[in-house]
Amino acid sequence: MWEAIQGNIRRSWLLISLMGVLLVAFGFCVGLLGGPEGGTWGVFAALALWLILWGVAVAGGDSLLLLSAGGRKLEHGDAPQVWNVVDEMRIASGLPFMPDIYLVDDPTPNAFAVGRGQKRGAVAVTSGLLKRLNRDELQGVVGHEIGHIHNRDTFFMTLAGVMLGAIVMISEVVLRTMGWGGRSRKSVGGGNALFFLISLLAVILAPLFAQLLYFACSRRREYLADACGARFTRYPEGLASALEKISGNLGSGMAADEAANKVLAPMYIVNPMQGLVAGALFSTHPPTESRVKILRGMAGAGYSAYEEAYRRTRGESDWCIGARTLQVDAAVGIRPATPDDESDEDRAGRRQDVQVLVSRLNDLLLLTCPCGVGIRVPADFKRPAITCPRCGRTNDLPAAQAAAQPDEPMVYKRRGEGWESFKCECGAAQNLSPKFMAPSLTCAKCGKKIWIEPPTA
Repeated sequence: MWEAIQGNIRRSWLLISLMGVLLVAFGFCVGLLGGPEGGTWGVFAALALWLILWGVAVAGGDSLLLLSAGGRKLEHGDAPQVWNVVDEMRIASGLPFMPDIYLVDDPTPNAFAVGRGQKRGAVAVTSGLLKRLNRDELQGVVGHEIGHIHNRDTFFMTLAGVMLGAIVMISEVVLRTMGWGGRSRKSVGGGNALFFLISLLAVILAPLFAQLLYFACSRRREYLADACGARFTRYPEGLASALEKISGNLGSGMAADEAANKVLAPMYIVNPMQGLVAGALFSTHPPTESRVKILRGMAGAGYSAYEEAYRRTRGESDWCIGARTLQVDAAVGIRPATPDDESDEDRAGRRQDVQVLVSRLNDLLLLTCPCGVGIRVPADFKRPAITCPRCGRTNDLPAAQAAAQPDEPMVYKRRGEGWESFKCECGAAQNLSPKFMAPSLTCAKCGKKIWIEPPTA
């Protein structure tokens, strides 16, 4: 595995260097819009922009990517199963730190990882992923993402994304300038017409070439992360099944111009803008069909088993894992599947749990109208009631009753035995699960205690 990771690192530096050369050449060509002497200034401007973005990426690029995806950090009490799965994969991989866990509110099942070397990293999962996958499948996805952090893929993808962002930013600025009263064809004459044509071609082609290099950075490491996921979980079928579910549900919620932007898309376990089978040139990932076939062709869960299935499926003479790793790789058997005894009612409850978690992280109240429509209301909604968009019925917003004395706790009387949401006196949303049995809770926002009374029999 060591030589495979080092090979990926060398290829990454090569691709990033090529993107740097492209950025300098692009800046030079754009600078020619100001005349023959403007090329040098264009190079300086491009390098200055790149240095600024590089510094931002090194200082907090992972945080920016998570922010752009709308990720909310999870604590252990928010999602114990997810936390335990990440911790299991962290131990199996030998990662020296516990990655942060983030939840992205999106119905499309997917996941990605970000990080800066071997000291900091995070795994982000969508709400759609938690709703659709069982434990074995979730473990396979998390193992794949932990593999990216372990192999330092996230660090290089962040740097490549910064390079791509600089080129795209310069291109957008120049195109908008040309279209809104900037230097036009009429103002370019004589010998400058050639410089204008060169600059225009650079503005159009440079982002495309940079995107292709960025795609190449991503494609080469997905197979290796799949091998890590199979090894860490000792159950390749879990990851294979998860990949099929994710690919089969693409397009159900995530839009290409929203959460799945061009910089973030290659970091997902399956590109949210692609289907089951992707083209070789413009795809950020290998075809999911090929990845699934390799995983299901493994005779064991070790790297040697993955290498055999890889070469048998793809018919390639090159190595995926690396010869030295395979020489010392110990055979790893495939463990039995975790018994899946979830009933339809249990699955519905799991989906409801995830929805309540998303609502709590976003400070939302969850209401169900008698007509069956679920309504999500911001906790800072000022009116005492809200109208159902389907039937027009007025629904009161549940709220805790204020205490008679300042030092006494508030009181909330439950309406039933299912999930309930209500507002604290401070306005913060509170959520009660069907399993909530404590006599009281403490508001995380104001710190006041709220007594919970059982529903009327």
